[in-house]
Amino acid sequence: MPQTTVQCPRCRQPVGADVQQLFDNAVDPAAKQRILSGAANFIQCPSCGYQGMLATPIVYHDPQKELLLTYFPPDLRMGVNEQEKLIGPLINQVVNRLPLEQRKAYLLRPRTMLTFELLMETILEADGITKQMIEDQQKRLNLLQKLISTTPDKLKDAIKNDEALIDVDFFNLLTRLVEASLAQGDQNSAQKLAELQKTLIAETKVGQEMQTQAKEAEEAVRSLQEASKNGGLTREGLL
Repeated sequence: MPQTTVQCPRCRQPVGADVQQLFDNAVDPAAKQRILSGAANFIQCPSCGYQGMLATPIVYHDPQKELLLTYFPPDLRMGVNEQEKLIGPLINQVVNRLPLEQRKAYLLRPRTMLTFELLMETILEADGITKQMIEDQQKRLNLLQKLISTTPDKLKDAIKNDEALIDVDFFNLLTRLVEASLAQGDQNSAQKLAELQKTLIAETKVGQEMQTQAKEAEEAVRSLQEASKNGGLTREGLL
């Protein structure tokens, strides 16, 4: 994507940026991930150090979910007619790219997103990820950051205070972060997360239940292995 020169929102100095206004999954399967990652239209100003998302109109299209969404940043302070002049050609691109048999009624009713957050929530909701699920995951991330920064002498009390938020999904998140740290070669972070996981298993009810289930599974596998050594696995032996 060719770079465009834009003004920094803070110091008004020229900044090179990759500006994308149309995210069309019909022709670009990576469009959804790019907009959800927050990396799209992200600028860094070498003059004042500003970092953030460039205020620019956005059209998002997903033909499989029949989504045609538009977002116009309030910071641009343009009237409805001016907005339509900018958004209209982008919508026309979406329609013109589709074969006639794929042009459905939803294309005639683009949905206006008042905020960028609402745009992302609508995209995720179409995938079965609700706003409540997003908020719950954010709570888990916030708690995880809090526990990591807590000193060892206060960790058990911190866990006890927020144990209601520590569930199986919390442990799944922790495991994924350990794996991601190892994949990136960050042994220090992986070790800290693994130590936190060990403490959580010992200090929380759900952790102890998971540990018990793991031991029962190991015992079951061991029993099956023993049975296979002693004459093979018969139906009676398996039962």
